[in-house]
Amino acid sequence: MSANIRLLQIIPNMDVGGAETGCLHVAEYISKMGGFSAILTSGGKLLELIDDNKIKIFRWPINKNPFFILLNIFYIFIKIKLNNINVVHARSRGPAWSAYFAAKLAGVKFITTFHGTYNFKSKLKKFYNSIMLKSDHVITGSEFILNHIHSNYDIKAPSSVIKRGIDEKYFSKKNVSDEEIRKLKKSMNISEKKFIILLPGRLTYWKGQKLFIESLNILNKKNLLKNVSALIIGGHQGRVDYRNELIKMIKAYELEDKLLIAHGLSKMPVAYSIANLVLSSSIEPESFGRVSVEAQSMEKPVLASDIGGSLETVINNKTGWLFKNNDANDLASKIEMIIKTEQNILDLIGKQGRKNVKENYTRELMVSRTLEIYGSLV
Repeated sequence: MSANIRLLQIIPNMDVGGAETGCLHVAEYISKMGGFSAILTSGGKLLELIDDNKIKIFRWPINKNPFFILLNIFYIFIKIKLNNINVVHARSRGPAWSAYFAAKLAGVKFITTFHGTYNFKSKLKKFYNSIMLKSDHVITGSEFILNHIHSNYDIKAPSSVIKRGIDEKYFSKKNVSDEEIRKLKKSMNISEKKFIILLPGRLTYWKGQKLFIESLNILNKKNLLKNVSALIIGGHQGRVDYRNELIKMIKAYELEDKLLIAHGLSKMPVAYSIANLVLSSSIEPESFGRVSVEAQSMEKPVLASDIGGSLETVINNKTGWLFKNNDANDLASKIEMIIKTEQNILDLIGKQGRKNVKENYTRELMVSRTLEIYGSLV
């Protein structure tokens, strides 16, 4: 069936992220199985990983500008016709408007992935978002997003939850050497005896870095951070003012010797490997929560906010724990409990996390489910 699929995926850019990674995995699999696979995008770092002899890349401005939305209808229509495309998959709202009309004109199947809750406070915004529900099939990455759609929109198209997948072979203890771990700890001046808490994610307010700092301040006042080192790892992506705010908080709470902010690393499995606990402290709902899944794949216990996708990806008291959203006191209390937990118990929880990922969140599962939907429509 894969050989019969001629797929065009449309996404604004191919920088590192959940939607972009999923797009890449699907494109690679279609090509590997003998089908035709193309991606229409403005650009991005992930394109460096693509063999353009196997996956066709159409570089073209993809944005929310009304002029380009209109222009792209005809551009996409031409690409559909020239490449005999039979499935168009849009992964963002702006290009979805163009793809919807292009697919209608060309008489091919149109699929969307509803990736987040989006802003829908005004009628105009809600109408703009609604294009994601006008496809032949709507895909969501979690039950949380599917429930959000049914609670806030009038959806008539068939819909499916396809849990996002990660490469569990890449995010594996076997993919990290002792030397890599030693070098990273040395570069960050972290003692082997320290209990390490890791908060990965880009530096933006809703990821909860300030909440984490507040909780560390609570623990520090109780003198509970003597053997703890905390790391916030992620790029600021232009949010320099926000990064400076975090640094000021750390200094104000005298946590300079307890907490380090580092830029995103080239090999995240190494960062996960040095951690005793991985934190996902988002104060707004994650549509999926990739950090929690990656950490579980690395056999690390997870502590996450009790909202959004984390309610599905983290099995409370089995693969990790959940804390009350945006509650620094509860976060501090949970961290205190985990610090005092014996390492062999944490190791068992980590193994349960790895099992959870292999049963529910692999790249192969995500791709095969997506292909089932393509196949049912072609």
